[in-house]
Amino acid sequence: MNALVPALSGGGQVLAIVPQTFEETMRISRAVVASNLAPSALIGKLTGDDAAAAVAVAIMSGAELGLKPMVSLRSFTVINGKPALYGDGLINVVRMSGKVAYLRTGCEVRNGKMIGFCEAKRLDTGEDKRVEFSQDNAARARLWDERAVVRKQVWENGQKVWRDNVPNDAPWYRFPERMLAWRAAGYCLRELFGDVLGGIRDEYEAREIADLDEMRDVTPVSAAPAAAAVKSGPPKPPVPPKPPAPSAEKTIEATANEDAGGEFILSEFLEHIETSLAGAKDEADVEEIWNDFDALATLESEGHGDMIDAALAIKTRRLAILSPLNGG
Repeated sequence: MNALVPALSGGGQVLAIVPQTFEETMRISRAVVASNLAPSALIGKLTGDDAAAAVAVAIMSGAELGLKPMVSLRSFTVINGKPALYGDGLINVVRMSGKVAYLRTGCEVRNGKMIGFCEAKRLDTGEDKRVEFSQDNAARARLWDERAVVRKQVWENGQKVWRDNVPNDAPWYRFPERMLAWRAAGYCLRELFGDVLGGIRDEYEAREIADLDEMRDVTPVSAAPAAAAVKSGPPKPPVPPKPPAPSAEKTIEATANEDAGGEFILSEFLEHIETSLAGAKDEADVEEIWNDFDALATLESEGHGDMIDAALAIKTRRLAILSPLNGG
């Protein structure tokens, strides 16, 4: 019997499974959903073929950019219901296009301040471009944060409590050079290789656009006096979070105010989730924090069911950071 079994040999090349038809795409998508590998940002509460269809759309979107199926699922996130590529995913898509003569990213220091840059040249047309995103640009965009410690919620004895002087683990504090370079790359590559990217944004720009949309939605002109009152109160731990309206400066910690009167403010609720998840050290922490917020039920009950995908995308992004495999 053993003679009939072919021996395993080493040295072969492993090829990705790339579907050629819609039916093949759905078969792969069903397998992804059944194995629990489907990103929650893509499927949300969907199950069965509905979830498989969402995965299939992501795979097909990635195929248009030259990405293999599983690479597509690791490279895409969904922010406010719209697909976006992680920073390194955007660069990889352009590199794989075959239209790049050169592509360089990095960070320089001028007059004591950091400046991220991306410079690239097209192989087919000869067009070239250099885009910079400076420390000052990041400060104006309310992204820059030089504080070594912040006030935020931490887990103690199975409960979330507010603590001062907590180490700042925000990516703009920990990896400022990389964040500046990636932001420059997002602007540069979308302008120079718009035909390759097909309008897909990087996750950082997509998140800022989503934040602006949410701020416009939850802060109407008629509510301006109430919003001003919300800004002035002292912070206290929210259960569930009842944070203030967007303030003039974007900070990495979300707070609630005694003057809020129980008003639910969408943009700050999502920011509070992201801030809390930033303190998660592993996937178990992420799940525990996520379950404590009960974000899906809260958004549904507050009439913001259309923002569930945005909340799920925050969770997926933190899991991607903790797991290089999931993060592409």
